[in-house]
Amino acid sequence: MSPLAVVPSLLAVAIAALVSALITWISRPLLQRYALARPNARSSHRIPTPQGAGIAVISATLVVASAWGIFADVAIPPALVTATVLIALVGFADDVLSLPVLVRLVLQAAAVGAVVFTSPETARIVPALPLALERGLILLAGIWFVNLVNFMDGLDLMTVAEVVPVTAALLLLGLLGELSWPAVLIATALCGAMLGFVPFNKPVAKVFLGDVGSLPIGLLLGWCLLDLAWHQQPAAALLLPAYYLVDSTVTLFRRISRREQFWSAHRSHFYQRATDNSFTVHRVIGEVLALNLVLAGLAIVTVRAGSMTITLLALLAGAIAISFVLRRFSRPQAS
Repeated sequence: MSPLAVVPSLLAVAIAALVSALITWISRPLLQRYALARPNARSSHRIPTPQGAGIAVISATLVVASAWGIFADVAIPPALVTATVLIALVGFADDVLSLPVLVRLVLQAAAVGAVVFTSPETARIVPALPLALERGLILLAGIWFVNLVNFMDGLDLMTVAEVVPVTAALLLLGLLGELSWPAVLIATALCGAMLGFVPFNKPVAKVFLGDVGSLPIGLLLGWCLLDLAWHQQPAAALLLPAYYLVDSTVTLFRRISRREQFWSAHRSHFYQRATDNSFTVHRVIGEVLALNLVLAGLAIVTVRAGSMTITLLALLAGAIAISFVLRRFSRPQAS
């Protein structure tokens, strides 16, 4: 790891945090007026709160990553930037107007597809599969990942507790040579932008990300994890977001099995059930953050060890840790 790479990375984190915080502070009065999220039976908040701070987070991420890319002569894929802006606009429209489900899915698929199908043909996870089949599966996984990040963004600091450990781990892996530099730039800037959002989203939140933030965050984070998988580290790419993947996917299949309208808003996620079971918001976020730090450590171990045995043990340990937390969240706390 070169100190010459560490210093610019830390500087990029700090600059992205400042830009994100500044834009959030400036835009909050407008969001208060035009993008107010009013509480309902499925909400975790109790007072009307502005949403749309994702504008600041995504703007800071793209601006800082692009500027750093120009300075370092690193090209961030234009399709990724365009798709991020598109999906952010879709999210903003949904925040303000509430778009129909089918319209949202079609536009999300267009954004994810633009990133997936413009990627180099040499970028493969399972070379034995036909390229078209692999890209089709990645498209479906990408659409699901974008939406699950949105679904899980339902509690103060929840997305921070997920994204910051994951992006910090991606930055470290990038500095160790396990990630492409465009992905390192995106992960670094996103990490900083989310840190800049913390003062405004800590309980009780003054502003929410909104779909304008959660959807493009899912796209950018998913692309960075895909890049990690393309570098032949699929176990690490699976471990890093594993808590979000398991909570959202298990919840989805449970709702389908109960014949519920699984596309509608609800309070069935494990983290939501935890607050209903007398967990405080701080405790839920603290346990999610601790779990994600464990998963990040396991992901880094799988990459550096280069052993199938250690990788399998790390995946097992991650599954046990996630199961332990989800079990705790689903049980009422003793008074």
